Amino acid sequence: MSALPRSYNPFAEDEEEDAVAAGPGGPGGAERQRYLQQEVLRRSAATADSTTRSLSLLYESERIGVAASEELVRQGEALKRTEQMVDKMDQDLKTSQRHINSIKSVWGGLVNYFKAKPPESKPEQNGAPEYYANSRLKEAMMSSKEQESKYQESHPNLRKLDNSDNDFSKADLVSPVQRDSYPKNQQLRAYHQKIDNNLDEMSSGLSRLKNLALGLQTEIEEQDDMLDRLTKKVETLDVNIKNTDKKIRQL
Repeated sequence: MSALPRSYNPFAEDEEEDAVAAGPGGPGGAERQRYLQQEVLRRSAATADSTTRSLSLLYESERIGVAASEELVRQGEALKRTEQMVDKMDQDLKTSQRHINSIKSVWGGLVNYFKAKPPESKPEQNGAPEYYANSRLKEAMMSSKEQESKYQESHPNLRKLDNSDNDFSKADLVSPVQRDSYPKNQQLRAYHQKIDNNLDEMSSGLSRLKNLALGLQTEIEEQDDMLDRLTKKVETLDVNIKNTDKKIRQL
């Protein structure tokens, strides 16, 4: 006996396949076309939102890069101030050694009297010493700081609530050549234009981030050289302090 039920319809499978192929709206071609249009709009909206989020993260990365650059410049100012203090200590130590030689012997006093005095350093100005970051970093910081308003507009907690994302009237404000390259549907054209604008801004943002990274690299290399120079000065100063202390104990 056959295992198929009595109510089995051999053409039912073909009808189900046709229904699936026709879409959720049924076998009608108009319903299927409307479904496809909605799916295209949904995917375009999702792509536009994705590029908007990526652009927001790019602005935030720029803001963090600018903050790191400003902190690096402050570190450079601190290193410059430290180097000036070490130079001043070294000069004072040399003056102390001259006085010690004068106390130890008359001959040493005569030598110090006729010996040329070391040049005095200029008094340090009030406030932080002048320190300038490299030109590449300064230009990159200025360019990225101009995007602060865009960062606030794109941040979900900082931007003002408006309906600018749903305003499709701006989609018609394009040149005839651009209008021909976009779809005829107004909403779809607006989504495509928004995606293109976001991609263009992302390209510019990545270029600014690259310049910021190169400026940071140059600044770090220059400060590394300053640290090496400062380390050598501190080591020399430490040796001179020990020698001076030894001479004082021998008096």
